[in-house]
Amino acid sequence: MTAATSGPRLRDVNRVAVLALIGRHGPISRADIARRLGLSPPTVTAVARSLIEAGVIRKVDDGISRGGRPGELLAVVGPAAHAIGVKVAAGRLTGVRADLDGTVLHTFSAPFDQTAVNPFDALSELLAPHVTAVGDAPLLGVGLGVPGFVDSRTGLVEAPLLGWRHMPLRDYLSQLLDVPVLVDNDVNTLAAYEHLYGLGRPYEDFLTITLGQGVGAAVVSAGDLRRGGHGAAGELGHLPIDPDGPPCHCGKRGCLETYVCDAALVQQAREVVAIGPDAGPADLRAAADDGHAGARAVYRAAGARLGTVAAGLATVLDPQAILVSGEGTLAWTHLAEGFLTALRAGMFPPMADGVSVHVDPWDDTKWALGAAALVLRAPFTMDAEPHADAIRARLAAFPGAEVTQ
Repeated sequence: MTAATSGPRLRDVNRVAVLALIGRHGPISRADIARRLGLSPPTVTAVARSLIEAGVIRKVDDGISRGGRPGELLAVVGPAAHAIGVKVAAGRLTGVRADLDGTVLHTFSAPFDQTAVNPFDALSELLAPHVTAVGDAPLLGVGLGVPGFVDSRTGLVEAPLLGWRHMPLRDYLSQLLDVPVLVDNDVNTLAAYEHLYGLGRPYEDFLTITLGQGVGAAVVSAGDLRRGGHGAAGELGHLPIDPDGPPCHCGKRGCLETYVCDAALVQQAREVVAIGPDAGPADLRAAADDGHAGARAVYRAAGARLGTVAAGLATVLDPQAILVSGEGTLAWTHLAEGFLTALRAGMFPPMADGVSVHVDPWDDTKWALGAAALVLRAPFTMDAEPHADAIRARLAAFPGAEVTQ
């Protein structure tokens, strides 16, 4: 695993690998770490000792008596570091402060005017009190999830739903707050949460699909988020379905989103008189719950359309699991039949039974924790992403890392 690396870089690779395994699968024994990573027991012992001395991991009793001293397992010390995560949406932001093992220590929310003349200052003013209130444990940084993407070539944020174009959010905000800042698509941040702390923990390869105001996706492959050549991987809602279909806010016609997002479902339900002209998503769910055939047919058709698209993704990407989340899961009871039937029917047959589907109920706090996970996962990876080294340098486990922003 590390044969091509030597010197300090090798020590960091081993440290990251051991820390990542403990973080995702701990408490775990040294012997299991050595076996899973293909490292020698002396190497694991040396790395574990350095992490224990840094206060990042600790020994715990496995509770099993073997007639002698209890066996030792290793676990992450949650309070060793903190991060702040924020889900940015039109009109509002939701945030958390979390520690290294994903325990949420504090939540907050506030109105946010994304159209302000200077959204950098607006965000900085809202976040500064939370940055300064962390306490003794090091603050590794701030993560932000936005309904858009970060151009990997320029670092600029493109978020049409917020009216943001070419926004240098990461660099400006890190200067204003004087901490490392990471910014990513909000569905990617949710996938980061799932991978570190949620339903994605057992998997190295999975898809996250979100439903609600829009439709999004994130790809985790070999344990890493895949952002694509321009940072826009996962824009599932803008997959073209029918060039003569309904107009989309992206400027095209017939995108998937125009058929299965909340507004599209409400419009379809109005057309079949399942709900009234002033009704919304909650009214449509209520009609389906009450057994209205038209309302249920709208959901069934949307689920089938989404399932067909998901089958295509799964056939190409070969995930172990598909995780479904977002506000749209409030109606999952009605979407599920169409989705699961179309998914199984559309997949390459040898794969069809090997992809599990899990639904994670909607909770904005998870999205904010996912934004924090962008930062918290930096010590668990050798990510070369800008500011990742600065984040690692704030953790005692990486005393030689260069502090740059």
